[in-house]
Amino acid sequence: MSTTNPEKGIKITLDDLANVHLAESIPMPIVPPEPGSRSYGTITEASGQAPATELERGNLLLQGWFYLGAAGLIGALLGWAICEPGFVDDPRGFHWADLLLMPVVVALMALGFGIAESLVERSMKKALIRSALALPLGAIFGLILYFLANIVFSLGLSVCAELGVNSNRSPAFWIARALAWTIFGAAGGLVYGIVGQSFKKGKFGVLGGVLGAGIGGILFDPISMGTGGPSAALSRAFGLGIFGLATGAMMGVVESALKDRWFYVTSGPLAGKQFILYKPRTVIGSDQQSDIYLFKDSAILPAHAALEANGARMTLRAAGPVFVAGIPVSSRVLLDGDMVQIGRYTFRYKEKTRS
Repeated sequence: MSTTNPEKGIKITLDDLANVHLAESIPMPIVPPEPGSRSYGTITEASGQAPATELERGNLLLQGWFYLGAAGLIGALLGWAICEPGFVDDPRGFHWADLLLMPVVVALMALGFGIAESLVERSMKKALIRSALALPLGAIFGLILYFLANIVFSLGLSVCAELGVNSNRSPAFWIARALAWTIFGAAGGLVYGIVGQSFKKGKFGVLGGVLGAGIGGILFDPISMGTGGPSAALSRAFGLGIFGLATGAMMGVVESALKDRWFYVTSGPLAGKQFILYKPRTVIGSDQQSDIYLFKDSAILPAHAALEANGARMTLRAAGPVFVAGIPVSSRVLLDGDMVQIGRYTFRYKEKTRS
């Protein structure tokens, strides 16, 4: 600075800046801890970040439409196998199997629907508890609704007779059977909701069961004609199998299509599974009776976290280590798309866009 004119200050030109040389930074080496020593991390590490997990490809076996469809198929075929030896094809004869065929089929389908999700989630304790409830409920509903379905079928046949239809080769006859069988599908969906302890789950189950049973009812007679005639045991097996498969699959499709909020597992043993959040409070933990049972991870507590629904808000409350977007949280209102990590499991929280 010039002493003759102190008000001018310091002047820096472009030439001065061009001649400035910055010393290169020397990276500090990271020295690994000695074997047996305790490590507390380094200042270069982000504090409190979740451990890295790899995204895993989803499994077809974990899709609701698949395992519910398989449960319906297996239940229907078991019911057929139990009753077929006593079935009487001659309309002039009657045997116990004539009365019990559909109630037994419905009871075993309801059992399958009731425990399918628990088996997929590998919660044997929950499956046993639900089977003790689903089987008697299915049997009671199946037997009661059998008489209602017969009334509907008889009315349908009366309409067919008025139209001049006296053969099961007519689509009008197929529709009459389909309308009667929707009652059986509704029974399976109702049991599904009861054992799941959710009114909304039951509502979706009934709707899906009605649609699926209607599809199975329409296809029963065409399948019978294509597999050896309406009196053949094989035709009944195929027809009832399609009935059970369609009922379960449509329950899964409807449930998935109408869901509001759900947890989708992106990594971990259940990758590809979606947990639809029906309840006001959903418990997540290593206890087999948890709503979302997480197994094969000793770091997860029996009741590790809970999801609490309050109107349009879903709040996550943690009792153990939980990370949202890699940040540890104890309480957090979840937003659509949030990534939640609990132990080796990673979930994506999703909710239906509200218009």
